[in-house]
Parts: sequence; structure tokens; C-alpha cells
Amino acid sequence: MGAVAGPEIERLVQLLARLPGLGPRSARRAALHLIKKREALMMPLSSALQVALDKVQVCKTCGNIDTQNPCTVCTDPKRDSSIIVVVADVADLWALERANATQGRYHVLGATLSPLDGVGPQDLTIDSLVARAHDPQVHEIILALNATVDGQTTAHYITDLLQDANVKVTRLAHGVPVGGELDYLDEGTLSAAMRQRTLF
Repeated sequence: MGAVAGPEIERLVQLLARLPGLGPRSARRAALHLIKKREALMMPLSSALQVALDKVQVCKTCGNIDTQNPCTVCTDPKRDSSIIVVVADVADLWALERANATQGRYHVLGATLSPLDGVGPQDLTIDSLVARAHDPQVHEIILALNATVDGQTTAHYITDLLQDANVKVTRLAHGVPVGGELDYLDEGTLSAAMRQRTLF
């Protein structure tokens, strides 16, 4: 099949197709929608992308991304500075914030340990986490990492490194989600829930 659009439009489609959740077909639909809504959507999006390119930076304290450094979370005086919530990625931080799950501060590792993918301790921000954990103000480190092999390996590795820090190390509970029905849960989730049962 021959090209149906000029190279500029094809380039737009190819770039959109690189976004997570967008394949070639959805990228074409998105590109067509943007072009049709040039004034209302494409121009503001282009402007927002340029501002993001110019102003977004990584927080030197926690690793969040923001237009200020330190970030909005780190500079919020209402935050509990005695708690540091450790997450693998900024997306996890944003998810916890959407859920309003904690008033603590954060630490973004950048990934989880994954020998198969060549991700080792030197690729994560573990050293700065250990330094933050030794701050006398910090009393608890919450490991909010995925319940995957890589996530749990990372959690164990960090726990070992924090042995000499005067902090309580906790992790998220694993098991039956709120609203979950036992019949629909996988065996791993059920056995984790049974092992971590609590008083009623």
C-alpha cells in the first residue's frame, strides 16, 4: 500500500505510535484527530510540550518530576518528613497521590533491580535513599514496590542496606483488594492474603 499522507504526517504518526498504549492504528487515529482539531487541540498541545521540554526537571531530593526543584511534594510543609515512601517510578508516586494514600515524602528509585535486564544497584538511587534514611527526622521507610519478583528482590536488598539506620522498614500489604471476590483472584494473591491475615 502506498503512502496516504506526506512525510510530516507520517512522522507525527510514528512518534505517537511510540507512546505506551498506542499502536500504529490508534496513532493514526490520534494524528488525524489532532490535525482536524488544529486550533483547539494541536496548537495548545504543541505549546504545552514545549513548556514541558523547557521547564520540567527531576527533583534533586526525591526523583519526582516537576517544574520546580525541589519539587512541590518535597517543599510542602504539611508533609510528614518522618516517613519516606519508596517507589520504583514517578507513575507509582502519582498513583499514590491520586489515591491520597499518604502524607509522607517520597523517594523514586528509577526502576527495580532486574539482572535479566541489566539493571543493578548502581542504576537506582539507592545510595541517596540510604543517606536520607540516616536523617534523624526519618522514622519509617515504606517500601511501596510492585509485588513482582523484581520488586520484592529490590525491597529485600534495600531492607538489608537499612539495617544500621534507626528506621522502621515496612511494605505495602499484599492480598485481597477492596471489593475483590475470592473466586476471581489468582492463587498467589490468595496465599499472600492468607499469610498476612490480621485480627478482625
